[in-house]
Amino acid sequence: MGRKAVDTRKFNKVGTRKLFGRILIAFMLVTAVSAALLGRIVFLGKAKGTEAERKVLAQQSYRSNEIKYKRGDITDRNGNRLAASKKVYDLALDPVLISAKEEYITATANALDKVFGISEKKLKKVLEEQPKSQYYVMQDYKGLEKDKVTEFKKLVEKDKKKNIKGVIFEERYERYYPYSTVASKVIGFCSSEDTGIWGIENQYNSQLSGTNGRRYGYFNSDLELVETVKNPVNGNNIVTTLDANVQGILERQMKEFQEKTGSLNMGCIIMNPQNGEIYAMSSYPEYDLNNPRDLSVLYSKEEIEKMSDKKKSKELNKLWRNFCISDAFEPGSTFKPVTVAACLDEGVTNPKKLYFCDGFQKVSGTQIKCVSYSAGGHRMINICQSLMESCNDVMMQIGAKLGREKFVNYVRDFGFGQKTGIDLPGEGAGGVFTLDRMRSVELATSSFGQGQTVTMIQLAAAFSAVINGGNYYEPHVVKEVTSPSGAIVSSRENTLVRKVITEGTSEKLREYLFETVENGTAGPAKVAGYEIGGKTGTAEKHPTGRGNYLVSFAGFTPVDKPEVMIYLIIDEPNVKDQAHSIYATELSSQILKEVLPLLGVYQNEGTKKKDKTKASDIKIPSTKEVPKGGFSDKGYEVAGGTEEE
Repeated sequence: MGRKAVDTRKFNKVGTRKLFGRILIAFMLVTAVSAALLGRIVFLGKAKGTEAERKVLAQQSYRSNEIKYKRGDITDRNGNRLAASKKVYDLALDPVLISAKEEYITATANALDKVFGISEKKLKKVLEEQPKSQYYVMQDYKGLEKDKVTEFKKLVEKDKKKNIKGVIFEERYERYYPYSTVASKVIGFCSSEDTGIWGIENQYNSQLSGTNGRRYGYFNSDLELVETVKNPVNGNNIVTTLDANVQGILERQMKEFQEKTGSLNMGCIIMNPQNGEIYAMSSYPEYDLNNPRDLSVLYSKEEIEKMSDKKKSKELNKLWRNFCISDAFEPGSTFKPVTVAACLDEGVTNPKKLYFCDGFQKVSGTQIKCVSYSAGGHRMINICQSLMESCNDVMMQIGAKLGREKFVNYVRDFGFGQKTGIDLPGEGAGGVFTLDRMRSVELATSSFGQGQTVTMIQLAAAFSAVINGGNYYEPHVVKEVTSPSGAIVSSRENTLVRKVITEGTSEKLREYLFETVENGTAGPAKVAGYEIGGKTGTAEKHPTGRGNYLVSFAGFTPVDKPEVMIYLIIDEPNVKDQAHSIYATELSSQILKEVLPLLGVYQNEGTKKKDKTKASDIKIPSTKEVPKGGFSDKGYEVAGGTEEE
């Protein structure tokens, strides 16, 4: 039996199908492997990018930033802000993070350009110059307002791809002064480090300053920022005794005088004589606290450009200097109430004593003239009239009777020759004679305000003691310190330093000074509807003989119980004949007319006339010579001038 023949066609079909199946399986395996490899490659690429970003962020993990405290506000007595701090932002970049991906550079540049005008070219320049920096402050983009920062942050939120990276806004507080020039020499300003320079900013720097906080942060494995914050402690607030409205009026009036008449220098203090509180203080010119290094208030642009740095520094210090507390000068006749007060208190003089003024006194061989010298003297006058007519002769006579030792003691008791203790930096002490240096001539000239130097704040405090009942108060510009929440931290007590003269003596001086305005040399200081008391001053400056004078007026109201005292100085008024106090009295009147209602002193308040006879009403017979006992039967005592050797 033989074998069957093989069907090769069938065999070929079966083999082909098996081979195709194997090839298909192999292809599918290759495809699967390729897909897996491709996926792995993509994954690794992404992982590498994420890892790069993670490495960048990891470098920043433990960076900490200071949180600036807010410096306390300075307000006037009514709560008006004179100095405050506002939140601003400094723009900084993180070049390392921005450079991590090209997409970051493009997106970040577009956002910066749209909001701040920082072009991509400018950004890339920073990235090239600061390749390793993680914190680079853009100096031209400091002090940004909140609205700009908010606008940029909105772009970041809208960026779905999260490609805007590495832009940092550091918060800080910037000092600003809402009233610009108002009370600039009292308030002072701050350095770039928020440290007070000049004025209250300097004097109360420790109270206004706070303590910085700190923000600690790191990125976790999910690239989430985890922060720990130590909050800052903000500074306390300062409530001043100033009245911004009164200060504004004062500065406007002084500026108008300067523009119309002009002078070398001016200063004015308005205060409460009953407690030493300063309502307003100004020395012309004030400067812009928001731009304190601007000399354009004194010089032209061309003049400033020609100045050396040393010259600019000198002129700036002159601009910032507070004339009212720092500069000393001879006060002239505004000192006479002090001499009269001392002599009344010691019983050296009284309203019934009469004095003969022939226009001069000869002291130790030196002829010292009275203002009435050219007219032959004031003739026979009493002590009140000596103030009304500003008689140097009578001052020399009563000063000699008082004696050097007592005179020196009263000068010291009234606060001259020493700092008042006002809470402002840069106070001067002036210069007065000690007992061993005061001879007869020095006593004579000092009695009417020449030969010794004082500061404005010294004379204002002393004059206040003359009229307030004899109480010498320490002048001050701050009422209280409050916490950031408004709670009172400390209140400034009115400091009664000493009792200088009796109430009775003070009452007489108020009457005499009222008469000086009503019927004497200070007439232009009158204010309609008010009783004003005061004394003028006209002091010739050294070197003498050049016609340079410092004219002044010290005044107050109401007369019965003074609530407001003003002391105004005009240093070398820009007029042909400077020796006239009318410039000071007229300006004082204009200022008082505006500020008194704001300070709660209204027309006709305290203007009830006294029922008793005023010293100035005493009828003194006219005479060209001193009568020998001719007035004794009329109840008067005629005093003669004597030399103090």
